[in-house]
Amino acid sequence: MSIESKIHELQRTLPEGVTLVAVSKTYPAEDILQAYRAGQRIFGESRPQELAAKHEALPADIRWHMIGHLQTNKVKYIAPFVELIHSADSARLLETIDREAAKNGRTIDVLLEIHVAREESKHGWSYAELNDYLGSGAYRRLEHVRFRGVMGIATNTDDMQTVHDEFTQLARCFDRLRHDFFSESFDTLSMGMTSDYPQAVACGSNMVRIGSYIFGSRSY
Repeated sequence: MSIESKIHELQRTLPEGVTLVAVSKTYPAEDILQAYRAGQRIFGESRPQELAAKHEALPADIRWHMIGHLQTNKVKYIAPFVELIHSADSARLLETIDREAAKNGRTIDVLLEIHVAREESKHGWSYAELNDYLGSGAYRRLEHVRFRGVMGIATNTDDMQTVHDEFTQLARCFDRLRHDFFSESFDTLSMGMTSDYPQAVACGSNMVRIGSYIFGSRSY
């Protein structure tokens, strides 16, 4: 199947209300343009400099999402244009995003990344750490950050029960945070990738990040 055909299939089969982020990291502009011609407008990248270069080279109406781990010294590359940062995983990073957004006269939408996977290499807050941070009220001082929801990555395993349990845990965290700290604008639960997005959607995800299914195997 072509890239266009896969985009059309996902558009047809994803439930209403589930947003597709086409994960274009490492893929060339030509591949992104094929997905763009099929109507896809939201693309996810994980390297700030690569994201900035693609933003300059590709159509202006593309909505760019930062989905990978973000170092504080790289926020400046994407702050002028990024639509959503999925990987807000520390107070220090949130403060940097706020500062860089202010420099650009913007408010940047973020998702709070929560660590639920068994792999220690995965990033994100523990739920307890995040609850403590939000409970302190420090986030209320961030005038140029808008908290939109939660992101998480399940364990990379063929054990779908483990994946289901982790997605269920993330969905519960999302519901609790929305109830305890935020309003209706806290509305995005980003979980699910090529290997597990059907399980994620079944557990309540309304944003999925799909790359290799659309574009093919990566050459790192």
